[in-house]
Amino acid sequence: MTPIAIITVSPLVETLLEPHAALIGSDLPGYRNHILRVLTYTNHFLGGDEAHRTTIEAALAFHDIGLWVAKDLAYLAPSEHLARQTVRQRQLAVDVELMVALIHWHHKLTPYRGPNARVVNALRKADWVDATQGRLRKGLSAEHIRSVEAALPDLGFHDALMRLAGDLSGGRRWLGLLRVLRGVYRP
Repeated sequence: MTPIAIITVSPLVETLLEPHAALIGSDLPGYRNHILRVLTYTNHFLGGDEAHRTTIEAALAFHDIGLWVAKDLAYLAPSEHLARQTVRQRQLAVDVELMVALIHWHHKLTPYRGPNARVVNALRKADWVDATQGRLRKGLSAEHIRSVEAALPDLGFHDALMRLAGDLSGGRRWLGLLRVLRGVYRP
């Protein structure tokens, strides 16, 4: 079994999250660890190829951020908009179109078939692994997932998602989950 290199810190992610820390509030440590787990799995799926690492890190910093910043369960468009705006303002050296594709397609149920499919699918699979807390492994071993989760614990991230589903839908979590399904998941 190929070892998994666990990424426990990303200065770029920290820099991009910092302006939004107050809005994300106590959910920030869990969101940060979610980002780092997905980054770790993505890197593994790419065989350690870091050609797009900066773009992936930028995309991950923003991929779910619309939940907090826009307070919207259909958070992809606000997340994409904020990512584009931030990259432009900070003049970051990232592939903007790839970054937006990574955000837009990260909940796609089936393989993405478009530009940079290898990178988009690596992140898409990685997010599914983490979103399901390892129930879907997408080729990763249970041992890999356990080691990543031990190094980067959940810290309430998945509970925060369920709380936000209720909070952002007037207390009707089922309605919030339906809005997420309709507004975020792609066939």
